Amino acid sequence: MGLLTALDGVYGDRADAVVVDSRALSWEELLRAAEAIAERAAGAPALAVLARPEPETVAAVVGGLLAGVPVVPLPPDSGPVERAHILRDSGATLLAGTRLPEDAEGLTALPVRLADRASGQWRPAAEDPDRTAFVLYTSGTTGAPKGALIPHRAVAADLDGLADAWQWNADDTLVHGLPLFHVHGLVLGVLGALRTGSRLVHTGRPTPAGYAAARGSLYFGVPTVWSRIAADADAARELAAARLLVSGSAPLPVPVFEQLRRLTGQAPAERYGMTETLITVATRADGERRPGAVGVPLPGVRTRLIGEDGQQLPHDGESVGDLQLQGPTLFDGYLGRPDATADSFTADGWFRTGDVAVVEPDGFHRIVGRASVDLIKSGGYRIGAGEVEAALRDHPGVVDAAVVGAPDHDLGQVVVAYVVAAGEDVTERQLTDFVAQRLSVHKRPRRVVLVDDLPRNAMGKVLKKQLLEPGR
Repeated sequence: MGLLTALDGVYGDRADAVVVDSRALSWEELLRAAEAIAERAAGAPALAVLARPEPETVAAVVGGLLAGVPVVPLPPDSGPVERAHILRDSGATLLAGTRLPEDAEGLTALPVRLADRASGQWRPAAEDPDRTAFVLYTSGTTGAPKGALIPHRAVAADLDGLADAWQWNADDTLVHGLPLFHVHGLVLGVLGALRTGSRLVHTGRPTPAGYAAARGSLYFGVPTVWSRIAADADAARELAAARLLVSGSAPLPVPVFEQLRRLTGQAPAERYGMTETLITVATRADGERRPGAVGVPLPGVRTRLIGEDGQQLPHDGESVGDLQLQGPTLFDGYLGRPDATADSFTADGWFRTGDVAVVEPDGFHRIVGRASVDLIKSGGYRIGAGEVEAALRDHPGVVDAAVVGAPDHDLGQVVVAYVVAAGEDVTERQLTDFVAQRLSVHKRPRRVVLVDDLPRNAMGKVLKKQLLEPGR
């Protein structure tokens, strides 16, 4: 098929082309299992896939794409309410996977068996770049999750742009252990390998030992994964032979960046994206890998920063603005939500990411955070939470930190830091002074709360709204 060129035989075949949780498939075996799913899924309005980390998930996803049916990845740990919403909202009539839940009422179960084969009469759907490849559901931080419609052309443009940025090709072995229901783990981490022809090793769980044993040339991880690897010096050193270590889905703490550089001999490459846009900004394999920065736009992607007055801000490394973008990797809108789709774009056609950023004069982007929780307006100043977090993490006694803006009757908001400390000697005054010595005084935390850990989602992002709940 045109999107996944490895399955067209362009790169030949190999017995262990796709390895998921120690189970190997050749591209030919994967294609035949996927065709069996495609034959049964053809004509359905959508195919839901229970996305466990197993080769059957890969076969089911590829089968949906072969059939020309929108694929709806379903988190395997989703509760009955979330699962029911996704299945109902997506219009899926089929649910593929292994060990399917019993409460998927109204859907036809499509058990995935790797030994199954399609009949001789079946043919794949005609290629259509405008056809919806995926309905990917957002995190639902502002209500029930919305289904983002991702067309085939966006997937192809994104993977080709990343192949160019990361010099990703058929000689690589890609290793990761990320969930198979997100852009990072599924679109990049599975379809990327099937498009570039690289061998794929999914470790099942993203453990330091699993990453070290895989002997890859290209690794994907989220900051939580990289933090654990950096804390395991022996595992980290095993990655020294890799060509590129990629981090995404949340900001990589600078201390982790530096530890990885010291232990592996190379700095990790960060990138930026979201469900609706796929990956739009990335550090290039042949370029500078700058701590705290996510790189430059992919080919065809344009970005701009907009201030509170609606005017475009300069790329001067100082101005903090709302990040907006245009390009070939964007979604086609939210399923059944024309109002939400319209609200996500400006009048002149730019997508509102909801993130705030700073762009250096050389085009390098730094993501400050989400506008809703990471842009703090205090006493007339606009303060990026990410900048304060980075300063706190530079303190030798700080393991992790999250900064939020708490309501204040005088200043509007005040900077509050939640800090995971390495020992009992770290004090609030010490951390406040530490930040004030490195950043403008108005950016120092007005309050520091020492905590045992920070609440995070499956992709390692801190759930800041939980930090603002009463009693924290």
